[in-house]
Order: sequence, then C-alpha cells, then structure tokens
Amino acid sequence: MSGHSKWSTIKRKKGAEDAKRGKIFTRLTREIVLAAREGGSDINTNFKLRLAVDKARAENMPKENIDRAIKRGSGEDKDGASYEEVTYEGYANGGGALIIQCVTENRNRTVAEVRHMLSRAGGSLGENGSVSWQFTPKAWFTFSAEGHDFDDVFLLAADGGAEDIIEEDGEIEVFGPSKSFKILSDTLEQGGIKIETAELRMVPNQPLDLSVEDTVKVMKTIEQLEDLDDVQNVFTNVNITDEAIARMEA
Repeated sequence: MSGHSKWSTIKRKKGAEDAKRGKIFTRLTREIVLAAREGGSDINTNFKLRLAVDKARAENMPKENIDRAIKRGSGEDKDGASYEEVTYEGYANGGGALIIQCVTENRNRTVAEVRHMLSRAGGSLGENGSVSWQFTPKAWFTFSAEGHDFDDVFLLAADGGAEDIIEEDGEIEVFGPSKSFKILSDTLEQGGIKIETAELRMVPNQPLDLSVEDTVKVMKTIEQLEDLDDVQNVFTNVNITDEAIARMEA
C-alpha cells in the first residue's frame, strides 16, 4: 500500500471514531448532491451515488437527509444551496505540490479560506496548472481482504482494466485508469466484492522524497486543509513514508 493511501486509511478510521457528526453529514450531503447531479437519482444505475448513500447510512445519517440531498442533486428540489466542484493547486511548506479538491456554494469564501490556511502553514496557492501536470487521475478502490483470495482478486481486477493491485494490513487496493472507473467497479461488484471506497485519486507521476521532518510538515498542512468545511480531498506528490506516519501519530 502506498504511504499516502495508508495514511488516508488511518485518518478515515480515526475520523469514524472521533469526528464531529455534523461535519461528517455536511461532507456526505455534498457528496450525494454531486453524485446525483452527475449520474441521476437512481442508486441502482448510479454507482457513485450508491456508494455515497452507503457511506451516509454507515454514519447513521437520517433517511430524510439522504433523500433531500438526492432530490437537490437531481433537480427535484430547487431549494437549498447549489454546490459546485472547484480544484485549487499550490505548494506546502517544504516544497511538496498540492491538489485541493473542494465542494462549495461560495467560491470566494472557499479560495480565501484555502489561501489563508496555506499561508499560515508556510505554503502558497498556485495558478491553475502549476502542479496538476505532476499528477495523473486514477480510479481507486479499497475493500477488506477478508474472505478473498488475492490471486482471484488480481485476475478479476486485471480483467476489469486494473493497473495495480496491492494487499496490506488486511485491505486490498485496486488502481486503474480513470476512464475504467465504471468498468472496474462493475467488475469487482459482479465478482462478489463489497467495495468500501471508490474514488478518483490524483496520483503523482514522480513521488517527491523529503526528510521525515519536512514530510510531517506537509502532512500537517494537509490535515489543516482537510479541516476546512469545503475541502473534500487533498493530494500531494510527497512520498509519505512509514517513518513519517509514525512520527505524525506520535
């Protein structure tokens, strides 16, 4: 498992235990709205929506909240905020590149908050295209390795167009071209696999190696950005090592 993915898994499990419920609901609502806007309100044909709804149910989000978010995204409900996706690029303290994906109803507020947070952490906001050329979008899936033979999963995922399949710490990761997202998700599900995470990730073309101290600075910057309400995902080209993860957890 790549360092950044391993760190993301640690944060996800920790967040499930101690994050504020309201903040989780806010992010899940935006995820559902966007998924419904992109692929319609039918969870049987819209995989991203079904995954977002499953995540919301796992967090005990009320059914009426889920239904309201789906209707808002599909256009059935005209009330409430109109969300849009916006991506910012920048640099962390230490030189690492950052891609910051946000969902917002107010671009001016979001860019001001992102710029302020980066500046306070010793980084800076860049122009569009300043760092994105260093990344490639990839389809990314994770699920529990329990009950699955890795060789069988490997063959199944490869048939769906996967480029890399990794097993570590009881979890399997599958990476593939972004254009293969739906084919891969359908292939895995038809193979009896219950997908836990499915998203498009920005994977660095050439990971950047920094000292443990500088890597931790980048990780802290990312966590501060992720604390902003409008930020959904942050990706970096910095190689997140096990040593840096251990230092961060300590």
